[in-house]
Amino acid sequence: MPLPFLTADRAFDEAGEDLALPFDDRDQWRRPYRPGPWRVGAAALLLLLASYVLFASVIIVAAGNASGGAVCLALSGVVIACALRLLRMGAWVSASGLRRVRFLTTSTTPWAQVSVVRTVQQPVRWLGLPRTVQGQALVLVRGGRPGDEPTPLLTTHNADFMSRPEAFDRAADGVEVWADEYRQHA
Repeated sequence: MPLPFLTADRAFDEAGEDLALPFDDRDQWRRPYRPGPWRVGAAALLLLLASYVLFASVIIVAAGNASGGAVCLALSGVVIACALRLLRMGAWVSASGLRRVRFLTTSTTPWAQVSVVRTVQQPVRWLGLPRTVQGQALVLVRGGRPGDEPTPLLTTHNADFMSRPEAFDRAADGVEVWADEYRQHA
């Protein structure tokens, strides 16, 4: 089973300075960085929990309680869906725009509406919790309406880049390259 998110960093490393966007099909949505160890670890723990709940549902059905087994089966389905959604979270790019995938919502901004994508020093949330620390964020500034607040896409302290500043720099550079390339065409 091909896992395209594992080739994102490798494609940028192999392309070097010759090719800014090292992908053939630029209309496909892709995340230009790998999911971080915190995100993958949390998803793995959720999948482990789901396997226990699935096993419990088999035991409950074998004991003769089909409705209880169905509830456990549904619960494990919800936990698996949460783990998969957790892995999909992040910033995604394509030729049509920039997509910010969060746990419950997804927002897409066409390149024509993007004013600038830049890295700024600011207080950022630590692993998405209410606590803030000083760090860097890749922010999206939309054009058009005055007073639009910059939207943080990536931070140095989220689940993808915690304790990995080089990976944050590489991912921020990748998203900025996509923005520079496609804002010119929009």
